[in-house]
Amino acid sequence: MTILSQIPDCVWPAIPGKAGALALALQYQLEHIQWMPGDQIRLAQFGQLHRVLAEAFSKIAYWRDTLKRAGFESGRTFSEVQFASLPILDRLAVQGLADKLVNPSVPGSHGKVYKGSTSGSTGTPVVFYQTDLTQHFWRALTLREHLWQRRDFSGKMAVIRSNVNTRVAGNWGAATAQVIKTGPACTLNIRADIDEQLDWLHKHNPDYLLTHPSNLKALAIRAAEHSVALPRLRQLRSFGEILSDDTREQCRRAWKVEIADIYSSEEAGCIASQCEHGAYHVQSENLLVEIVNDHGAACEPGEIGRVLITTLHNFAMPLIRYEIGDYAESGAECPCGRGLPVIRRIMGRVRNMLKLPDGTQHWPSFPEDRWIGIAPIQQLQVVQKSLDTIVLKVKSTRDLTATEVSRLIETFQQTLKFPHRITVESVASIPRSKNSKFEDFISEIA
Repeated sequence: MTILSQIPDCVWPAIPGKAGALALALQYQLEHIQWMPGDQIRLAQFGQLHRVLAEAFSKIAYWRDTLKRAGFESGRTFSEVQFASLPILDRLAVQGLADKLVNPSVPGSHGKVYKGSTSGSTGTPVVFYQTDLTQHFWRALTLREHLWQRRDFSGKMAVIRSNVNTRVAGNWGAATAQVIKTGPACTLNIRADIDEQLDWLHKHNPDYLLTHPSNLKALAIRAAEHSVALPRLRQLRSFGEILSDDTREQCRRAWKVEIADIYSSEEAGCIASQCEHGAYHVQSENLLVEIVNDHGAACEPGEIGRVLITTLHNFAMPLIRYEIGDYAESGAECPCGRGLPVIRRIMGRVRNMLKLPDGTQHWPSFPEDRWIGIAPIQQLQVVQKSLDTIVLKVKSTRDLTATEVSRLIETFQQTLKFPHRITVESVASIPRSKNSKFEDFISEIA
């Protein structure tokens, strides 16, 4: 790893510029904190949380009234019990409260304030505000993830995602640009056809590739079909969607490499990153994350619950016990020894749950190997229209025969473990959402 020096003639040891020095100073602390016992991390979190709550209490009327009811006083300790008594803030509430959650006078030391919004893929777009400070933490946690994965910074990074153009840059991006000398980065918009993406990858032959899991899967399948090798590829990186075992296996078959997944959101930044053991570790230095059951109580390891997030450095628009819309499984301590809390699995959004007539709900599983051999299907999406009605949207290389349709329906009735009325709808394409995510299952039941 080569640190960038602001003095050209002094490269060893390097003298970083101001931005690089700040990034490295934070990285030094992150390296130390991650090995602290969990209870010490929690104590430090609540120390920082108290500062966020004091800011919200003094400047934002909604939080002043809410915190008063929970017994908050700026000069006194706010206990975990009191914190857990605060109401859960869901997306609809954030949308309805809007500017009532915004700090009218952010401390100048936090830098500029930026406005953003989620894509609305869950049907509820959320407008949020962040600062230079929150973006600084996002960059720091991205750099930490590079270090956790022991990436070779001299390699080439390829990125296929939305909001980028086709270009080549001299560095991997904002997380490393003023800190570490890296190899080049090349970017391509995810709207490009899969064959075009694969040709582009073959041309650039990267060491690392970052894109959505669904896009990785499509690339791996096409690469295997056409024997497209990527000789230098060392690791894949995924974000923004649920990473399935199918996708991991397809990538192993095509390129014999593994995937490092990142759990993040637009409004909160990096939530959890995978360590060398594959566990998702909550980035506790920047967020306080709770996984709670339907009664609001904390889930034990192995239990699945709703994900709540409290931002620890966003003074522009503090999100406190914010229900992000995801479900996840709480995890036990990781063999890696880090004290950062563990999320064992990210299950997905509420809208990705299958609902049955008896009131039960679960995340459906329909592994590709159960249906891919039935017909030349390129893409498939399952849509629940009512409690007993399912539509299979199928993109295939030709029209399906009556026998293939019948086999597909029978297979999904067995796989979904309920005798749904299933129809098959042939489509020319299955579009991604506004932020280029793809969901293989969607429930349209309110």
